[in-house]
Amino acid sequence: MEHKWLNWAKRIQALSQSGIAFSKDPYDIERYEELRDISAEIIAEHTELEIHKIRELFTNDTGYQTPKVDVRGVVFKDDQVLLVKERSENRWSLPGGFCDIGLSPAENVVKEIKEEAGYDVIPLRLLAVLDKEKHNHPPSPYHYYMIFIQCEIIGGASNAGLETSNVGFFLEDRLPGLSIRRNTKTQIHTLFEFLRNPEKAPLFD
Repeated sequence: MEHKWLNWAKRIQALSQSGIAFSKDPYDIERYEELRDISAEIIAEHTELEIHKIRELFTNDTGYQTPKVDVRGVVFKDDQVLLVKERSENRWSLPGGFCDIGLSPAENVVKEIKEEAGYDVIPLRLLAVLDKEKHNHPPSPYHYYMIFIQCEIIGGASNAGLETSNVGFFLEDRLPGLSIRRNTKTQIHTLFEFLRNPEKAPLFD
């Protein structure tokens, strides 16, 4: 879903952040900071996010702005997919989250599945790299790329973590209420296509 106002606000934010990072003139820096505030106001006006939280997000991010990376683990068992229930929303998602500095995407997804679902896994293959803005997620102040990696359970046991309250496996036609900030029903259905067709090529965009 396109949100032109959101794309404009993000572009203003990205330009202002780069200007603050690389400009030497204090007057230019002041102007870039004002642009950053304007972008925060635009996003606050059109979302449920509080403006002070948006400003905190923007001021904590420095340097040239690039998309953030979200990694999700895709684990199938008995024609079902592993989902975890997010405490913050009380809705379900594929285990995963932001990629941590110092870890590869595969290492991140192994860590996230262990922390959120209790299982020890090994990564098998890359399924998709998607631009979050092109897949009907709610508006977000940042631009995200989503990496979906299929994994296989090799140990551990079902166990919710600090950010999750429940763990379960679900059939494609019996999906629970999903956290669409993290994954959509269309994405889950698309991932099941890889279960039915192991030769399916990875998706992108």
